Amino acid sequence: MDQLLLFIMNHPFLIGAFVILLILLVWTEKRKSGRAITNQELVQLLNKNNALIVDLRDEKIFSEGHITHAINLPYTKLNERMAQLEKHKSKTIILVCNYGHHSGSSIPILAKQGFDSLVRLQGGIQGWITERLPLIKG
Repeated sequence: MDQLLLFIMNHPFLIGAFVILLILLVWTEKRKSGRAITNQELVQLLNKNNALIVDLRDEKIFSEGHITHAINLPYTKLNERMAQLEKHKSKTIILVCNYGHHSGSSIPILAKQGFDSLVRLQGGIQGWITERLPLIKG
């Protein structure tokens, strides 16, 4: 520990550059993954703004339980089946996956295709399940 403190005191510019680069990395990654919404915000968007939920999980997992009115568009087939979303370009599209990782990386893909109003569910379906919110099977 003493060596770490000594290193920090002897190299303030190096430490400062590291901190700045770390902040820029976090900021860039957060910006690329889009705005995250909570479970409550998802419900409000569905009730007020005519939003569409796109579940990015595989079909088998989707059939085991999904949010009401969600459509299934597996992440692995996103580019192939993008045409399914064309008629929904005017809606807010809420991307949902298991934990929130695929939904964040899907936002830039959809944004390049002209989708403007994209958000992702923070925590994914697992966050939804943790709060004991309902899922539809089938």
